[in-house]
Amino acid sequence: MNIIISNSSEQPIYEQIKIQIKNMIMTGELKAGDLLPGMRSLAKELKISVITTKRAYNDLETEGYICTVAGRGCFVKSLNSDLIREENLKRIEEYLNKALEVANASGINSGELIEMLSFLIRGET
Repeated sequence: MNIIISNSSEQPIYEQIKIQIKNMIMTGELKAGDLLPGMRSLAKELKISVITTKRAYNDLETEGYICTVAGRGCFVKSLNSDLIREENLKRIEEYLNKALEVANASGINSGELIEMLSFLIRGET
């Protein structure tokens, strides 16, 4: 599993792991039924504490992305379409908020921003 940890990030390491695994699930890189690396082996690979990987896996399980089978490991759960849609809407909202911040800082008004988005939607870039 290709997880990259940034020590300069403001996000805690467990959060970085959780977000990257969640993104792999949302993009289909990890599919329902896929076995995740064991907590110990992932911790060893990333050179971090097992407690950190345990926290990331626990959060993913709580949020409904993975399930733990005693004695077998952690597996990617089959996600329902509502959960996928909600997660994607959340990601889009974050991107749009960043775009709005840049627009405000650059003096771009809402009409110009809406026009830019309309061009992008129509593929007229």
